[in-house]
Amino acid sequence: MAVPARRTSKTKKNNRRANQKLKQPNLSRDPQTGEYHLSHHVSADGYYNGKKVIN
Repeated sequence: MAVPARRTSKTKKNNRRANQKLKQPNLSRDPQTGEYHLSHHVSADGYYNGKKVIN
């Protein structure tokens, strides 16, 4: 069984865990409606990339 030869320092441990934080979603503003939506997703009004794709 593998056992670490040395103790992991607090700095190394915290730097490794720094990437596990929650990130804010990438929001895009639709130029037609001015509404915010997730990037690469259709807005609630049915617009994608400034064009109406869902009626």
